[in-house]
Amino acid sequence: MTATLPAPRSSSLPTTARTRAGLREWLALAVLFLPTLLVAVDNTVLGFALPAISTALAPDATTLLWIVDAYPLALAGLLVTMGTLGDRIGRRRLLMIGVTGFGAVSLLAAFATDAAHLVVARALLGVFGAMLMPSVLAILRMLFVDRAQRRLALAIWATGFAAGAALAPLVGGLLLEHFWWGSVFAANVPVTVLLLVAVPTMLPESRMAVPERLDLVGVVLSLLAAVPGVLAIKLVGEHGITPEVVLTAGVAVAAGVAFVRRCRARVRAGRAPLIDLDLFAAPALRVSVLANATTMFACTGLLFFAAQYLQLVLGHSPMQAGLLLVPGMVATIVAGLGAAALARRFPLRLLVPSGLTTAAAGYALCTMLGAGSGELTLLVASVLLGAGIGLSETLTNDAILAAVPADRAGAASAVSETGYEVGAVLGTAVLGSVLSAVYRAGVEVPAGADAAASQTLGGAVDAAVTLPAPAGTALLDSAREAFATGVDVTAGVGTAVLLAVAVTVAVGLRSR
Repeated sequence: MTATLPAPRSSSLPTTARTRAGLREWLALAVLFLPTLLVAVDNTVLGFALPAISTALAPDATTLLWIVDAYPLALAGLLVTMGTLGDRIGRRRLLMIGVTGFGAVSLLAAFATDAAHLVVARALLGVFGAMLMPSVLAILRMLFVDRAQRRLALAIWATGFAAGAALAPLVGGLLLEHFWWGSVFAANVPVTVLLLVAVPTMLPESRMAVPERLDLVGVVLSLLAAVPGVLAIKLVGEHGITPEVVLTAGVAVAAGVAFVRRCRARVRAGRAPLIDLDLFAAPALRVSVLANATTMFACTGLLFFAAQYLQLVLGHSPMQAGLLLVPGMVATIVAGLGAAALARRFPLRLLVPSGLTTAAAGYALCTMLGAGSGELTLLVASVLLGAGIGLSETLTNDAILAAVPADRAGAASAVSETGYEVGAVLGTAVLGSVLSAVYRAGVEVPAGADAAASQTLGGAVDAAVTLPAPAGTALLDSAREAFATGVDVTAGVGTAVLLAVAVTVAVGLRSR
């Protein structure tokens, strides 16, 4: 049965029993937590399985890259479509389809017999993954009408991302130590089975009161805008400006312009567009999406250089490196839960920029990392970054959901999730490119060393083993020093971006 969704209420209005969530809603939140945890672990754990996948399936360099990239490209391209589709056919129904497909394709990935099949499976995981997050957030919006309760619910829900990131090194390490590489995908299946039992019994259905048919032309245009756009960002980070990058970006821009025009034309004709562009008229939504993208930019950028620094500069194992970053994930959870209480006393225009500024302080600390020490500095930096992200994201997600009518919650959630994905891609592409450029400029590679030593720190570590002791030691010292310098510069760029966005958000939220 279709539920009638209540209109958003101001937190300043008196709360009635009808609008406050009870035990059933809080139990439903536990169900909504599971898809978030599933996606968060799946996003991170692949990195730990890549060496084993390379050995078992022997992919070439391009195919290995596609194993990594197929998932986020499909996910980013379909989020807007799936969010809007959920508003039309039912968010719970779409969530069930997504969970079923995610579990089935996880088995396909786990038992892939060659690299090409694994690329296809990863792309399909992105398709079904795109059905999960917009549906989850839209259902959460319906369950928790009271603004204060919704902030707390969002904070609890968001801990799934931090918990997933913290669990991934432990789960990945444990599985790969005892089982084959496909176990990191097969582990998704028990969670999806649990969800298939819990979702129909614990979550209500909801959809638009008067849904219209999906604009299929708009779907194609949105895909042509999002997928080439994200791919162009990735290619710039890996290869710089090339003819392929220009062509890919050109397709994205042209499709994006055509998409906007089509949406406006359908509104003028009295028909529903794929996404209502009037959603962006709300300043709170615009700056909140920007803040979300920036926090993900910062998070992925830090993980990119921190993992290499801890393992290749300081010599820690992947498991040890993961454990050193766990306090930062815990800080994200604590700050997210605290944000709900702080929001009762302080305005968004103060809290969200404060979160971004706290994250910037963590990045600023990373400019002081040396080539031979720095565990404590990096740990404190990750805690500051995690606290800033937890504070900011909880409140911006609530602001996004409160800024739109309840029957557009799926579309708004999809826009927010797209911001996350773009931010994640930019974090690796932009900050990774800065780090690589500084490293290449600073490393001194002796004659006879593998050319890869001049490109990455990992390449230098591998090359040093093949050289005579004095030359190998000199290469390692030079590479680690160059990488540490690159981290300093990269962290400085990240600090500047976070501070600039903090100012922008403070101005954009000045009335809130």
